[in-house]
Amino acid sequence: MTDQLEQFPPPTPLTDPPVPASRMDKFKGEIVAGGAAEEVSDDELADGWQGKVAMVAIAGLFVWLYTLNVWWFIFVVGLVISIFLHEAGHYMTAKWTGMKVTQFFMFMGPRLWSFRRGETEYGVRLIPLGAFVRIVGMHKMDPDVPEADEPRTYRQKSFPRRLLVISGGSLMHMIIAIGLLFIVYVGQGERTVVPEVYVGAAQVGLPAEQAGLRADDQILSVGGITVTNPTELGEAVRSFDPGDMVDIVVVRDDAQQSIPVGLAARTDVPEDNDAFGSTYLGISSFNPIEFIDHSVPAAALNAVTDIVPTAWESTQGVVKALNPVNLITHVNGTNDDLATRPVTLVGVTGLSDDVGDSEGIFGVLWLLAVLNVFVGVFNMFPLLPLDGGHALIAVYERVREGMRGTKERYFADVERLMPFAMAVVIFLVMFMFAGLYLDIAKPL
Repeated sequence: MTDQLEQFPPPTPLTDPPVPASRMDKFKGEIVAGGAAEEVSDDELADGWQGKVAMVAIAGLFVWLYTLNVWWFIFVVGLVISIFLHEAGHYMTAKWTGMKVTQFFMFMGPRLWSFRRGETEYGVRLIPLGAFVRIVGMHKMDPDVPEADEPRTYRQKSFPRRLLVISGGSLMHMIIAIGLLFIVYVGQGERTVVPEVYVGAAQVGLPAEQAGLRADDQILSVGGITVTNPTELGEAVRSFDPGDMVDIVVVRDDAQQSIPVGLAARTDVPEDNDAFGSTYLGISSFNPIEFIDHSVPAAALNAVTDIVPTAWESTQGVVKALNPVNLITHVNGTNDDLATRPVTLVGVTGLSDDVGDSEGIFGVLWLLAVLNVFVGVFNMFPLLPLDGGHALIAVYERVREGMRGTKERYFADVERLMPFAMAVVIFLVMFMFAGLYLDIAKPL
C-alpha cells in the first residue's frame, strides 16, 4: 500500500468538468464496497406497479416453498431474517456512529422494488445472493462524495467506530445464534454427543453384513482397539490389512458379544483415489445424541459460552472448506470426507429436511444457530471483499498512524488490493459452483 498521510480528500483544482467513472471503475468500487454504488433520484425508484408485482411474486415463491416442504420453508425464512439482521447490524452501528447510509437492500442485482425514507433508499433486488448497506466514502476508490458529506463518510471516522461498523454484521450473527441456542436449550435441551459408536447400516454383500453386524449394534472395539466415535472406528479398521480376521466386540440387546469379521479392500472408488484398496468394513456409523435439560438461567449462560467452541469449530471448517485441494478432490471424486467438503445453502437447506423430520422445529433452529456462527466467522476472515478485509485495512491504517506518531489520518491505497480482491471473488464463485454441483449430484 502506498504511504499516504493526508486529510481526505486532497484539494483538486476544478478546471475541467469531472470525468464520469468507467464501468470497470464502478465494478471495482462495488466489489470493494460489497454492493451497488450507484444512487438514483426519487423518480427512478422501483416503487411502481412493476415493483409491487415483483414483491407479490416473491411472496408466491415462499408460499410455493411451504407447499414443497415446511422445514425448507422455515429454514429459508430464518436464513432471510438472518441476512436482513446482518445488514441491520451494519446499518444501526453506522447510524449510531454518525455515518451516512444511502442504501439498504436485500439481495443483489437490478432493483425490483424500493422506496426512500430520509436519506436512505430501502428495497429488494433480483438476485438472492446476500444483501448490502451502502455507506458513503468507504475507501479512497469512492471519491464522488459531496464536500458536505465528507465528515460523515466511513473513512473519516475514528478507528473504533470503523471497526465497530464493519464488524456489526458478524456481531449480529453471534447475537442471533445466542438467541436461537437459548430457545433450543429451553425447549429441547442442550445436545451432547455420547462417546459411543453405533452401526447405522451394514452394506449388503460387504464384510460387516456377511459377518452378521446389524444396525444399532454398539461397537466397543475392533481387534482389541477401543473405539468411541466413527473417526476412531475408521482408524482402527485401517490399522489392519485387507484379508485380516478381527474380532469386533458389540453390544446387542444389552448383551456383549464378539463377532469375527474378515476385512476387505475398498473397491467402490476410482483407482486413482487414495482410499482405493484401503481396509474396509462396510458400515455407516454414528454417535448418538443426548439432550441435557437446563433451567432458563442455565440455558442463557450456556447459549453464550457455547458460542466460543462453536466459533472455533467454524473457523476450522472455513479453513478446510476454502482449501483449493479439498475443492478439487471433492469435485473429481477422490475425496469423500464430509468434514472438508464445500457445501452451499442449497445443501444445508436440503439437510434441514432431515433434521426437521428427526428433531422437529428445535433441530432446525439449532441448525440455523450453527449456520449463523459459521457465516459470522467466515465473514470476518481478513479477505476483501469480506467485512474482515475492511477490518484488516482499518487495523493496518491504525498501525501506520501509530508508527508515525501523528494525529493525521493515514489512508490506505485500497486500489492496490484490487487484484487480490478479484482473485478472492473468482475463487468464491468457483467455490459456489463446485458446492452447487456437489449438493445436486451428491446431496448430503
